[in-house]
Amino acid sequence: MRTVGILFICHGNICRSPMAEFYMKDLARREGVEEMLYIESAATSREELGNPVYPPARRELARHGIGCGGKTARQLTRGDYGRFDYLICMDRANIRNALFILGSDPKGKLGLLLDYTDHPRDVADPWYTGDFSRTWEDVTAGCEGLMRHIFPNKK
Repeated sequence: MRTVGILFICHGNICRSPMAEFYMKDLARREGVEEMLYIESAATSREELGNPVYPPARRELARHGIGCGGKTARQLTRGDYGRFDYLICMDRANIRNALFILGSDPKGKLGLLLDYTDHPRDVADPWYTGDFSRTWEDVTAGCEGLMRHIFPNKK
């Protein structure tokens, strides 16, 4: 199997998308498929470029034994479309903004993380809610569903 590229996308790339990136990397390691996946995250905005993962998001990851050291926010680029098989947004506004950057989605690569669950909706945004544990629940459910989608014969 060739390497599958996954890019998680949110507004600033300091909360939801890095949580998804690092949880998915951890999940891939535990499932024994880390060599088959290439995983990153990006922002649709320029507001947080170069900033590290937001401290409460970092703490939520650490609470589950997952680090995210060295990650800094970067913006989605048009070139990312060719580099990744899945461009996974956290909410509908991210999809609109990603389409503005990318120009179009001819191969149907853009989608919502929670579309890979039984409860499709936007991932809760902890920037506004302050509830990082609820975002964690959304992220883990979505990543686990995405993993089952990519590797349907695993567990």
